Amino acid sequence: MQNDRLARLRRQMTELSVDTFMITQPENRRYLSGFTGSNGVAFITQSESKLATDFRYFEQVKQQCPGFTLVEVKGGFQAALAPILGGLGARRVAFESDDVTYDLYQTLAGGLPAGVELVPTKDVTRWLRAIKEPGEIAALERAIKWTDRAIATLRAMLRPGMTEKEIAWKLEQEMHEAGGVAWTFGLIVAAGPASAMPHAQPTDRPVQAGEPIVIDMGCTADGYHSDMTRTLIIGEPDARFREIYDIVLRAQQTAAAGIVPGMSGKAAHSLAAQVIERAGYGHAFGHGLGHGVGLAIHELPVLNPTSEQVLKPGHVFSVEPGIYLPEWGGVRIEDLALLGENGALTLTHANKDPVVPDLTGL
Repeated sequence: MQNDRLARLRRQMTELSVDTFMITQPENRRYLSGFTGSNGVAFITQSESKLATDFRYFEQVKQQCPGFTLVEVKGGFQAALAPILGGLGARRVAFESDDVTYDLYQTLAGGLPAGVELVPTKDVTRWLRAIKEPGEIAALERAIKWTDRAIATLRAMLRPGMTEKEIAWKLEQEMHEAGGVAWTFGLIVAAGPASAMPHAQPTDRPVQAGEPIVIDMGCTADGYHSDMTRTLIIGEPDARFREIYDIVLRAQQTAAAGIVPGMSGKAAHSLAAQVIERAGYGHAFGHGLGHGVGLAIHELPVLNPTSEQVLKPGHVFSVEPGIYLPEWGGVRIEDLALLGENGALTLTHANKDPVVPDLTGL
């Protein structure tokens, strides 16, 4: 698996006319080497693979990165760069311009041997990561299964008066006990008017019967993310909630059924957007339909109104239309889908019935 990933990168290097690729982006570094530590730089040539890191990770690299030569950095990275590149015979060194800060670029440029050129690149490894291998899909499915189970457990215990933070914590506990690691940036639980904010964060506000509760959640399995949104309501919904929810559900189902290989991200977004626009709520769907998911929660491809990226078999992405109405609230429904040769297979299986019975007082 690792050898195949490196071979694909090396083919890209030939097309870019570079002899060395310097990988600094954490998920890209993990994808190519297996290294899960927080500090390290991978150097790939047509015949060698090295990973440079500091004392904290020497043993970790030896265990996690078969096929990679450990370079022990005992001083500053700038001082180590010239010997590394010199040992590799580097002349044209690709770097990840979408990851490297200006400060790091200055450090890199200051450590170059004479005659070595830095060549900026963007998204090279990220596009390799976009096509998921069977092992990656299996990890995604484990994380999705744990997320599905957690929301099912929550439905059985959800009551008016629980706070948004309490709900988020219950979900995190359930996923953790199943084996998952909760998102480092936190779950979204937003009830009532707050649900009109797509990225609202949980607060101490108690949820009420009869209001929309948007829950955007997930965890990781072996580093691979699940990502799911369900909108719930405690007790019998009113006509407005039913109207908005049914539009969003129809938009999501239309997109999931209509996405095929060769379609652009823009065309995929349009499948859902047209349903919402025809219902008179186009102004209230202001974000993209979805995004790739894998080692990072937001990956390639991007499905939004301007994306010309071509969807291919093996891509895993979210399908998550929504409608957001200030002062009332919002509805979003999100599943992950795997694109096959003939269309998209939905990987998320959690119940989409929004109604949770109000058992208060029983």
